[in-house]
Amino acid sequence: MVKRILKSDGLRRALCWLGSLYIRLVHATGHWQVIGGDAARAHWAAGKPFILCFWHGRLLMMPHCWPGDKAIHMLISQHRDGQIIARTVGHFGIMTVAGSSSKGGAQALRAMVKALKAGDCVGITPDGPRGPRMRASDGAVALARLAGVPIIPATFGAARGRVLQSWDRFLIAWPFGRGVILWGDPIEVARDADAAQMAAARTEVEDALNSITAEADRLTGRVPVEPAEAGEPR
Repeated sequence: MVKRILKSDGLRRALCWLGSLYIRLVHATGHWQVIGGDAARAHWAAGKPFILCFWHGRLLMMPHCWPGDKAIHMLISQHRDGQIIARTVGHFGIMTVAGSSSKGGAQALRAMVKALKAGDCVGITPDGPRGPRMRASDGAVALARLAGVPIIPATFGAARGRVLQSWDRFLIAWPFGRGVILWGDPIEVARDADAAQMAAARTEVEDALNSITAEADRLTGRVPVEPAEAGEPR
């Protein structure tokens, strides 16, 4: 049944539309608090681009962290699952760039640099599309160095919901609940950063995302999701 739905373009479109309606329902019926975000708002006001980073497992409510009048391009896997995500977030006016570290990476990197140079923002899940969970790849910091823009981490937490037993421990928030959208501080990557500085920046991104995600869970009464251990299956 699920495979038949995924193979049908019409059914996929309907599923993505219903998914977007569910996200709107969760936000509209819940009590949502935004914590932090001064840096993001300052960049929006000044028309300066930045890279939004959040974990793959916290994707569901992230469209509501973003103002509808500000352009953003999300890096999405070329896999069929990624295209479902792309169509779903497209209902919120979010544009997508297809690619990943394993397929279409160079082309996607060029497209994201072009978008940032044009003044648009870019969104990346640095542990996507295949994990390991809550472990950052090098892509975001490489893009930040090339484009000369900061990385700003964000996440969400929900008091009512369920953490799936998927590789990313995807959090599905229920309607009529309490939630938080939590922003971290900007992370700068120098244009002339060497290998050691790039590695330190990648660790800084990972630590910042894990810190704000754990805080979002604490604020909503959840047991924090732990990052994947070395060797843990995806």
